[in-house]
Amino acid sequence: MEKGNSMQTIMLKVEGMHCSGCVKTVTRVLDALEGVSNVDVSLENASAQIQFDSSQVSVNKLIDVVENAGFDVSLT
Repeated sequence: MEKGNSMQTIMLKVEGMHCSGCVKTVTRVLDALEGVSNVDVSLENASAQIQFDSSQVSVNKLIDVVENAGFDVSLT
């Protein structure tokens, strides 16, 4: 039996990023999660667009890892 398409893309508002190092940190913690296939973090827009497999990782987990890295996060 073939699984349905569980790929999703969400946009998070990420507050507290001040430099390219912050962007790298957010990108690194998200990329480290199993199920995340693409991360695009924008310092200018204070956002992170994440493509992920919802059967492997939850939206709450995505938010938690960014918050644990020291940033304020909300869904846009």
